[in-house]
Amino acid sequence: MNLLKALATVGSMTFLSRILGFVRDTLIARVFGAGILTDAFFVAFKIPNLLRRLSAEGAFSQAFVPVLAEYKNKRGHDATRELIDHVTTLLGLVLVVVTLLGMLAAPWIVYISAPGFASNPDKFALTVDLLRITFPYIFFISLVSLAGGVLNTYNKFTVPAFGPVWLNIAFIVAALFFAPYFDPPIMVLAWAVFVGGILQLLFQLPFLAKLGLFPRIRFNTKDEGVRRILKLMGPAVFGVSIAQISLLINTIFASFLVTGSVSWLYYADRLMEFPTGVMGVALGTILLPSLSKSFADKSDTEYSKLLDWGLRLTFMLALPAAVALAVLSIPLVTSLFHYGAFTDHDVFMTRQALVAYSVGLIGIIMVKVLAPGFYSRQNVKTPVKIAIFTLFATQVMNIVFVFGLDLKHAGLALAIGLGACINAGLLYVYLRKSGAYQPQPGWFKFMMKLLFAVTAMALSVYFAAGAESTWLDYNLVSKLTHLAALIGLGAAVYFAALWLMGIRIKDFMHRAVV
Repeated sequence: MNLLKALATVGSMTFLSRILGFVRDTLIARVFGAGILTDAFFVAFKIPNLLRRLSAEGAFSQAFVPVLAEYKNKRGHDATRELIDHVTTLLGLVLVVVTLLGMLAAPWIVYISAPGFASNPDKFALTVDLLRITFPYIFFISLVSLAGGVLNTYNKFTVPAFGPVWLNIAFIVAALFFAPYFDPPIMVLAWAVFVGGILQLLFQLPFLAKLGLFPRIRFNTKDEGVRRILKLMGPAVFGVSIAQISLLINTIFASFLVTGSVSWLYYADRLMEFPTGVMGVALGTILLPSLSKSFADKSDTEYSKLLDWGLRLTFMLALPAAVALAVLSIPLVTSLFHYGAFTDHDVFMTRQALVAYSVGLIGIIMVKVLAPGFYSRQNVKTPVKIAIFTLFATQVMNIVFVFGLDLKHAGLALAIGLGACINAGLLYVYLRKSGAYQPQPGWFKFMMKLLFAVTAMALSVYFAAGAESTWLDYNLVSKLTHLAALIGLGAAVYFAALWLMGIRIKDFMHRAVV
């Protein structure tokens, strides 16, 4: 399998999802702005998202995919199908219980996750109502992630990568056509989350059936594979919980700041998620099954080359993206969100968070490449230890940036980014010490070429962007036209500089074959 081609496939599907996500967020910003209603919804949507990352995309996937890959490569179809049946049944039962408890305990969950809302009874009550509607999303999306893990293990990357498109479509249709029928109108977004989760699950089921792996209800906790997954999930849950606790603490901090802080962080985070999803998620998605296979086959050389390939692509793509997010922060925020209820003040507040987030973009994506290096070896203890240290470091930075330096919501974003860099740095050090990863030759020259190309790109787009105030006055067409031209200019300058210095696509092709 050509991993570069697989990366392009997953990246293109994620790109489509992110584009629709921007359309979605532009509509939300235009209709609802950044205030009490959006603060309430974003908190209500964030909670099931945190649990999703914990139960599905986090600890579960890290434990499930390596064991599933081993079954597929060594034990055959029948044993693999039985494992999927047993895991799906157990996960489904747990999710039903979690969903029901979450809906019943919604007031307590909101109080814990956003205690600052308690001072505003209307805002608190609205958040509780929204959470009760969005909470079942955890049930649907966790099963979606299980199905996606199976499909990715069988090299069917396109289907799981396309899944999030359905959630964005649900948001767009709801905001455009159904908002006036709800009181308050923000409730329509909660129901869009509910429907979007169902659509994503229904979309993947036929593809599982085509592989002969449509899950059957079979409860068997004594299955060897299930026991191994549960054993791996123990420390993995703890490790992923730490990362989610860090995000939850940030929400708690933001709930005490001025109204709009939660929303400004959300809109900036959405812009950050574009490169993170297109590059980071895509790389992690294709690397985990491939690394698991290399480890199962005891191919240490191929294992190390895969990690090296992922890291080089990370720097080549994430470094210019991080610089572009900072340099083009005002053009990006105004083009995507500065409409309707989204004010000039909201633009500059969101810009502060985006610039702060961009500092840690490389670290965020590196974690998604380096962490599979441990999970594929069924080693979850080391990432857990690193996550614990990162949690404490992030909270210390939160206190310093928010209260000491008075950076407000931007301080929270900066702490997350720097925390991700610390996390990535420690993961790298431990992989090197263990001997699992040995860098390939040529890194110094490679980085010097990247820095030269990024500098050329940054200077070209900075001077071409013009005065920030003009972007506030542009109409929709002018904004999008000028932004597209800037992005095209930056990409052309960057890749032309790389080409002139001898970097070619073929340089990455031979590292991408498993």
